[in-house]
Amino acid sequence: MGILGLFCRSHDFNNRLEQNRKRLYRVAYSWCHNTHLADDLVQETMLQAMKSAASLRSFEAMDSWLFSILTNCWRGHLRSRRDMQEFDENAFQSDASPEQANQEMQTVRQVREAVAQLPQGQREVVTLVDLEGFSYAEVADILTIPIGTVMSRLCRARQALKEKLIDAAVNGRQQEPRLVRIK
Repeated sequence: MGILGLFCRSHDFNNRLEQNRKRLYRVAYSWCHNTHLADDLVQETMLQAMKSAASLRSFEAMDSWLFSILTNCWRGHLRSRRDMQEFDENAFQSDASPEQANQEMQTVRQVREAVAQLPQGQREVVTLVDLEGFSYAEVADILTIPIGTVMSRLCRARQALKEKLIDAAVNGRQQEPRLVRIK
């Protein structure tokens, strides 16, 4: 491959890397629930990807290759630091009415809390499959686990989320204030 071919591959590689930044951040944030740590994990992933770009065999495999690097960065962080910090809620902007915005924020908060309560393995699998749309085989490659483990973790995670969100909805209805007419 000539110099022009290397340059084009490098340019394509960098564009594709930048296109995946938001996806990497979403997954990193869903795993750690900390904006600063998610940023650090994505930066480390991007740095590692640039350092080992020569090991990428095809651009078709780049997405799962990047998420494998992110997984390794996340696991390295967990090994080096066992305590996890709580995350701050981010303010969401919306064109909805204050009531609708409040309801949406409560729903987002409930889902995040439910996902955060899942065991780490289930949280990783459910975010990669349901949030990022990876196939079971791709998730198995990314996390270096058997595909059967991906399917069982995903099933358990979805069932746990369903139960937690139904419980939250039932408890939320019981605690709603009632309007009483006073004469």
